[in-house]
Amino acid sequence: MKLPAALLDTLHTTFGADACSTHEAERLAYAYDNSRRHALPDAVVFAQEHAQIEKLVQACREHRIPVIARGRGTNTTGATVPVEGGVVVSFERMNRILRIDPDNRFAIVEPGVLNGDLQRALAPHGFFWPPDPTSSPWCSIGGNLACNSAGPRTVKYGSPRENTLGLRAVAGTGEGFRCGTYTSKGATGYDFTRLLIGSEGTLALITEATLKLTPKPSGLRTLRAMYRDVSSAAHAVARIMAQPVTPCALEFIDDVALKLAHDHGGDSVPLAGAMLMIEVDGEPETLPSAVDAVSRAARGDGLEELRVAQTAEETQALWSARKALSPAQRTISPNKINEDVVVPVSRLPELVNGIRQLSHKHDVLIVTFGHAGNGNLHVNLLPRDEAERERAHACLAEVFALVIALQGTLSGEHGIGLVKREFMPLALAPSTLGLMRNVKQAFDPDGILNPGKLLP
Repeated sequence: MKLPAALLDTLHTTFGADACSTHEAERLAYAYDNSRRHALPDAVVFAQEHAQIEKLVQACREHRIPVIARGRGTNTTGATVPVEGGVVVSFERMNRILRIDPDNRFAIVEPGVLNGDLQRALAPHGFFWPPDPTSSPWCSIGGNLACNSAGPRTVKYGSPRENTLGLRAVAGTGEGFRCGTYTSKGATGYDFTRLLIGSEGTLALITEATLKLTPKPSGLRTLRAMYRDVSSAAHAVARIMAQPVTPCALEFIDDVALKLAHDHGGDSVPLAGAMLMIEVDGEPETLPSAVDAVSRAARGDGLEELRVAQTAEETQALWSARKALSPAQRTISPNKINEDVVVPVSRLPELVNGIRQLSHKHDVLIVTFGHAGNGNLHVNLLPRDEAERERAHACLAEVFALVIALQGTLSGEHGIGLVKREFMPLALAPSTLGLMRNVKQAFDPDGILNPGKLLP
């Protein structure tokens, strides 16, 4: 669509010539995300303060022009693709850490702050922010909040929803508001903070976040358990999560993934039927008993080897298989379908066995790994040609149906975006979806915020 001249004038006045572009090359750079889907926006603006967002949304609402919030574009669901054109607002220049308050255990940040930069800033104070997606060196806090992106530490410390105290944001009406608290307890009205987290920019644009900080443990131990088959490893996950010591990471890697990583990373990556990477943290005097408890739970039918790293170098070596996975998959299939699904931990054996059966049924290579301690597995379908791509999409629908049958859900941390939107009725009843649409209407009455995403 062609933007109205009056709106363009407002954009240039609000953001300035160096922070507002309609040039095709610039628009193209903000037309896609890591889902590899793309659609050209009509303009790109680079926000630097909250007041600009209020003016932007008010002006776009007046002209019924879509507004799409964007962090660093690392999401895999198409959540930031401007499918109906409009204005992409990039938060990459709103990247200030406004306050670190160790006494009250919170930090206030703008949405463009990179996750990795925040962790480095918190380290001298002895704190960290628990969410740690694999993309943490490049992804922004705003993006983490938009998709409730978490990572391995979620099993012990929770997702962004559990680690965010409050937000400042702008609704689809153009009205700015604050929600949440600066305290660890609060029972005052509806919890808009948790509602906005995971809403993928469809309800409001986050301009500031008050994050709950956690003291950094002084000790960490890493274990690697090798199993005869995926079923044995999945049963071990259930045993580990049923005992009192909660690991800070519990990662599952199947045999197909190990073979790919071995071919890509060399002999440092072991071969087995399946592997678990386990980490426990705490004070040094508590770690031996924690390691012993987790090791006892990891042992059982199908265990072939259990190693405990004693040095940082050994820890790095044990993680080599996990780190080699992403580049290995890209060499097999540039068009990989990367989904994250969640089931109750006790149903993991059924999930991994069911995925194996679907892989054979549809003759599609599937690599399964992920945050098994939460029941959150990344199911990666690797089609290599057009015929396999068609079979992969048919297979994916059955994967989702299996997940729902196991009392699971469609996403643990990637979100819904474009990719899983059509499957939402599998997971949610019509009455629930109806209430969600009513919430969307209240926050964004004209439907200008990130249209075409999340809700079917």
